[in-house]
Amino acid sequence: MYLNYRTQGTCSSNIELEVVDGIIRHVTFWGGCNGNLQGISRLVTGMPAAEVVKRLEGIRCGSRLTSCPDQLCQALHQMGY
Repeated sequence: MYLNYRTQGTCSSNIELEVVDGIIRHVTFWGGCNGNLQGISRLVTGMPAAEVVKRLEGIRCGSRLTSCPDQLCQALHQMGY
């Protein structure tokens, strides 16, 4: 399943995400902190979507109520994980 998720409350604007049989196959963030988001993308690629949600959901960025990792989890929830 492929999703182009529009983020809310973060510097990144979109997350392109592909999940196949519950495993994250591809993640690309648009905008945001390029190096950090490339690192997150590489770390979560190949992981079960449910494990990513378990580890990253609820992370905040400074005083913001969300973060790019948290928005990735929101995208995964929209996909049913």
